Order: sequence, then structure tokens, then C-alpha cells
Amino acid sequence: MDMRRWTPSLLALAALAIVPFASSQIEAQTPKRGGILKYVVPGEFPTMDGHRENTFALIHPLAPFYSVLIRVDPDNPNSGTYVCDLCTEMPEPADGGKTYTFKIRKGVKFHDGTGLTAKDVEASFQRIIFPPTGVLSSRVAQFTMVDSVTAPDDETLVFKLKYPSGAFIPALATPYNFIYSKAKLDADQHWYEKNVMGSGPFIFEEWQPGAFVKGKRNPDYYHPGKPYLDGYEAIIAKTQTLRVQAIRGDQAATEFRGIPPKARDDLVAALGKDITVQESDWNCVLILSPNHKAKPFDDPRVRRALSLALDRWQGSKDLSRISIVKAVGGIVFPGHPLAATKEELEQIAGYWPDINKSRAEAKRLLKEAGVPDLKFTLTNRSVDQPYTIVGTWMIDQWKQVGITVEQKVEADGPFYESLKAGKFEVGLEFNCQSVVNPLVDVSKFRPDAGDQYSQIEGKDLVKLHEAMNRTADVAEQRRLMRQYEKLILDEQANNFVTLWWYRIIAHRSYMKGWKITPSHYLNQDLSGVWIDK
Repeated sequence: MDMRRWTPSLLALAALAIVPFASSQIEAQTPKRGGILKYVVPGEFPTMDGHRENTFALIHPLAPFYSVLIRVDPDNPNSGTYVCDLCTEMPEPADGGKTYTFKIRKGVKFHDGTGLTAKDVEASFQRIIFPPTGVLSSRVAQFTMVDSVTAPDDETLVFKLKYPSGAFIPALATPYNFIYSKAKLDADQHWYEKNVMGSGPFIFEEWQPGAFVKGKRNPDYYHPGKPYLDGYEAIIAKTQTLRVQAIRGDQAATEFRGIPPKARDDLVAALGKDITVQESDWNCVLILSPNHKAKPFDDPRVRRALSLALDRWQGSKDLSRISIVKAVGGIVFPGHPLAATKEELEQIAGYWPDINKSRAEAKRLLKEAGVPDLKFTLTNRSVDQPYTIVGTWMIDQWKQVGITVEQKVEADGPFYESLKAGKFEVGLEFNCQSVVNPLVDVSKFRPDAGDQYSQIEGKDLVKLHEAMNRTADVAEQRRLMRQYEKLILDEQANNFVTLWWYRIIAHRSYMKGWKITPSHYLNQDLSGVWIDK
């Protein structure tokens, strides 16, 4: 099995996931050099540490400063192919699929002028996979198959796996796996939380909190001829109105996250041929997370009632007209071979086709649990699309079964601190992944995941997830996935999936060299983007 590519079924999915462009098609042209790309970012990073954080608000302004070991092919981001960034060639697995040996490029420099070697790559992955005490890594659960990572010399990096796993290479290609300087980490493991210093296509120039991040072209970048831009400016704009106005007034070329249908239609009507629209299904979903350590959410009956009250099928129709959510699904990207069918979903609490039956059961469970007039605070993120919109919709849904909810909206920093510290009752968060690979993506629902904030327990979940990763039989993976999903969403009622997202990117037609993917994390180093002016 070639671990560097998706399976044929995944390749088919990739083709289906990309919707034809709503306006002018992307054409092959000779890139022009120069210019500053300005774009808007709807949020702000809590810290600067890519190993720690999960938000797009870190990737969009900071990914251009960093290199990674491997990545999804930037020239064909929907092909399912993985290519080297810092390595020289993709390795063939040895030892029955349990050993991967990478050769690291020579002559790569960090932006402070020091050389980058395999020792720096090793130190970075040690921190990601086996974080030292006091260091938070959000992707530990994605690398449960890794036994060790070593650098026997400056040009060689070796991963030893406990067992062969098709989830390993996709996990390795996650764009948050920034390669940090070993010297910086040796001096202070927390240095990168407040500082930037990588080896990517752009060099950090300036950051004004709440305003912008600026980068300038790296003249020593190791991919010949790139980047094309002289620099970029990522402008923080937290309200949708400001972001759309910035694109319309040409104060910014685009927003790389996604805009709702109405904003797309308004921009197309106003700008015509000067705007290009790309659309795609989105490997991103809002997750409702009850705090299992906070009463009465330690009671699975109460948690289950929260999900039963939500009419996802009607909600999809209503919210997709005004928001960036659309598909009804379980824990797996809808349409993927491992995803639940509609018939399978309808067997899970909260997805029953009869909403009256669901809400009657929700009321019964709340009464049985002694909280028929439940009141709680929903901790939500101060990002309008789709957090506050979906949060407001859920509050109305819960009202139908007698639940009263106050929505507490917080900026990114306080929001994540509340989740990480367990200082919340119910939180609306997300599971957004880069590579469409459910074997990796659903690791968030494990109790030992670095970004599992519900403080859940459950050895059965760990066993099921690891069993999925140990078999190459898709039918067996699917069978185990259904058990895993049923436990999470129904029987244990640990976390709840709301609606999956739909990605709409409108950008000024002079912005070239960028292709949409089913993820707002991929293709964000900007090395291939250019301005046609």
C-alpha cells in the first residue's frame, strides 16, 4: 500500500468535494513577481505556537513563516498526494510499514541565519508527539502509532511505529507541524508561544496585536523562484461586514476562511469579473462539548437531551441560506467512505427523522435527571460565522424543550483558556482538520486527545480508535467507526456534532496561484500566490 496517497475512494471523494467555480476559472499563467498581498483574517491567535493551537487564526497569518517536513502537494492540493517540503524525497516504508526514514535538505537556513538540520526536525516532532511536562501539544492523539523519532545524523530523520498505520503520513502532513529551532527549544520550550522564527517562504516583519501581521520575502527560501510576492499583510478583522467591505473596496484581496452565501452574492453583483469565487465542501464541523466535570452535565441523560432537542435536518436547510454550515453528518466528513449513511445517522439520538419524538424524549430525560427547567451558559467564540449564528440557533432549539441558555461570547484567547481550564458548562468548539483522513480526524473524540476539552473518560474509545488504525480493511474500519461514533454521540453522549461547514472563497481576480481545498488550513504558506497587476 502506498502510504503517500489517499485510497482510490478518497481520490473520488476529492473530486466530488470541489464544486465548480462560481465565476471565472483559474487558468495556467506565468507568475509575476512582486507586490504585497493583503487579506483579512476573522480571528486572532491565542499564542503563536503552532504545536499548541488549533485555530485558523494562527495558520493564516503565521504559516508563511514556517517549513514543514511534508505537505499536501501545493500544486495539486486535491489530488491526495503528499510531497516533501524539508525532506528530499518521500520514503518507502520499511520493516513491514513500521519504519520511515527521511533525508533532510542541505543548506536550509532559519531566518536568523542558523542552519536547519535533522536535529531541528527531530526536536520539533519530539515536542509534538512526546511533549515535555508543561508543554501542550494538540496533536498527540494523532501520533499514537509512533514509538520513537530520532536523528542519527544531521541529514537523517527516522520514525519508528508501534504498528503500520495509514493514518501516519496524513498526520505528518498536518500544516501545524512547524519546524522549530532546536536551539530555541533547548533554551526555552515556551519561546515559540510569543515569538516567530522559522525557515519558510516569508520572514516575520511586524505584528500589532488586534491589527495585523506582516511578512517579507525570504531571499534564501529553498524552493527555487519562490515566493513570488514581495510580502504580505494579514489584517485582523473580526466582523464579517468589515471583511466583505475590505474585499469590495480592494483594501484586501480575500479572506481565506470562508464567507456566507449572501456575502458571496453581494460581491459578485458589485464586482463582476473583478471577483473570482471558489467553493468546496469543508472538512470542518462545530462540536458541542458538555463539561463532564460540571453538574448536571456529569449525567449522560442531560447530555443526551441536549442533542435530542436539535433538529439538524431542518437546521441544515435554514442555516445554509445565511451561514457557512450545510451538511448533516456524524463524526466523519460527509460523503467519505467511512462516514455514516443517512439511514445509519437516523439511528443515533439527535438525528431521528421525527423531531417531535426526539424532543419528547429530551423532556423525559431532563425530568428523570431532576432538571426539567435546566439553565446553563453556553461558552462560545466571538466569531460570527458560524459560531454565534449556530449558537443562537441552538438556544432557540433548546427553548423548545424548556431549556434556558445564556450565550457567553469570548475572544479567542479567553475562549480557549476557558476550555483548557475546564471553566465552562457547555462549549461550542470545532473539529477542523487539514487532510481528509477520518482515521486521524476523529482522534479528537478520544479522552486523551490534547484538544478534548469535555474531560471525558472511556478506555473503550481508545481501544476502538487504535483498532481502526491497525487494520487496512476498509470494511472493518467502517464497522469500528460506527461503534466509535455510536458511543460518542449516543450511548455516552460525550460530544455532539452540529452541522458540517461549506467553504466559499471570494477573491480579487488579480490574486493568482491559489486553489481551494476542503480545508482552510491547507495551501496557506502563500509561496505560490502571485498578483496579476
